Amino acid sequence: MRDVAPSTPLRKWFGHDPDRFDEFRSRYLEELRQEPARTLVESLATLASQDVVTLVYGAKDETHNQAVVLADEVRRLARRPRHEPHAHP
Repeated sequence: MRDVAPSTPLRKWFGHDPDRFDEFRSRYLEELRQEPARTLVESLATLASQDVVTLVYGAKDETHNQAVVLADEVRRLARRPRHEPHAHP
């Protein structure tokens, strides 16, 4: 799912610098909420609400990386209530 990875400019800017992580998180979430990533993240959330989803990453820092941000977003979407459609007069 390459389309859920952070953009190359964002990834290079971040450079796995823990001091930049909060800003990285904010910018990466913006990217995840745009197409085509949004549809893929929603698909992951649907899968996660039904079964275990494992994200694999290569960063050495287990706390400050893109998988942490992606996992949080998938969890958030998997927990959101699903509204049943209803008719209006």
